[in-house]
Amino acid sequence: MFHFLNDYSESAHPDIITAMQDAHLQQHKGYGFDEYSERVREKIKSQLDNKDIAIHFGITGTQANLVCIDAMLSPIDGIVACDTGHIAVNEAGAIEATGHKVILAESKQGKLTIEALEKVKARHSFTPHVVRAKAVYISNTTELGTVYTYEELKALSDYCRSNDMYLFMDGARLGAAIAYTHSNPNERTLTFADFAELTDIFWFGGTKMGAMFGEILVIPKKDIATDFNIYLKRHGGLMAKGYLLGLQFEVLLKDDKYLELSLHANAMAKKLSEGLEKYGVELFVPTQSNQVFALLPSELITTLKTEFDFYEWEQLDNGSTICRLVTSWATPEHQVDRFIAMLEAHSSNN
Repeated sequence: MFHFLNDYSESAHPDIITAMQDAHLQQHKGYGFDEYSERVREKIKSQLDNKDIAIHFGITGTQANLVCIDAMLSPIDGIVACDTGHIAVNEAGAIEATGHKVILAESKQGKLTIEALEKVKARHSFTPHVVRAKAVYISNTTELGTVYTYEELKALSDYCRSNDMYLFMDGARLGAAIAYTHSNPNERTLTFADFAELTDIFWFGGTKMGAMFGEILVIPKKDIATDFNIYLKRHGGLMAKGYLLGLQFEVLLKDDKYLELSLHANAMAKKLSEGLEKYGVELFVPTQSNQVFALLPSELITTLKTEFDFYEWEQLDNGSTICRLVTSWATPEHQVDRFIAMLEAHSSNN
């Protein structure tokens, strides 16, 4: 049985395992002040216009989100997220537990639009009976695997700045978003410098991009960066053995490995989606990254699940089900070929 359930089933890239083995009996400073973490900070800063930017390390995605949001908002503030957003749907109320309301907005293929923000603004003008909509949350890629282009990010950034709102970007799969723009000549290639320019705070993931665990939090906005380590500590995110985070990202950011692994994950998803469409399966949204959302009939799901596992996302009235298939940096191409061969065999028999 092979599964397309997620992109964090494999422990870590072999180069990271080797680096951990090489370092395991060495002594290191704690709490992110080690030599690995410092080198990673300098490497990221070398790609940015703002050399004074604050860079921290987190352990998990949900933790990164709640720490960032708690640090940027006052007690009377809420944060806007689209109705499919991770903080709205899949974080067990973590943001609300910090005392901040998640304000829902309509989404379009997983994305937040200016039109949706305008509707939220109209709803949240009834002061003092509503929380202040002080920040906007997006993820890139989105929960549906779609990618915000530079132009879309610029529009959201301009809107937030003209309305005195922070823009916060969850980058659990940011590598996949960057890889998408690298593979599409019609799109402007996204860079860390772009994200630092257009957002007030963002993070990019290692957990889903080849690391055993860990995320990097980048904070261009100085008033959010002030005392950020205290928020990190308060929420259990200041790791004593922080060198394990720095070490992993030093491996991932060397020789464009982060991009290389993301390109592979995207390529496997593209091949999957092309195979699905070839044999008559409709996609729920276009495949732009390493997540494929397809409308599968029940009999095909039953057949495929004899050899593969994947999430059945939502059952539709017509009897088909929106299913999610996720590829990773480690997905073997022959497993994708086996999946497509099963599609072909099922198509021939029906």
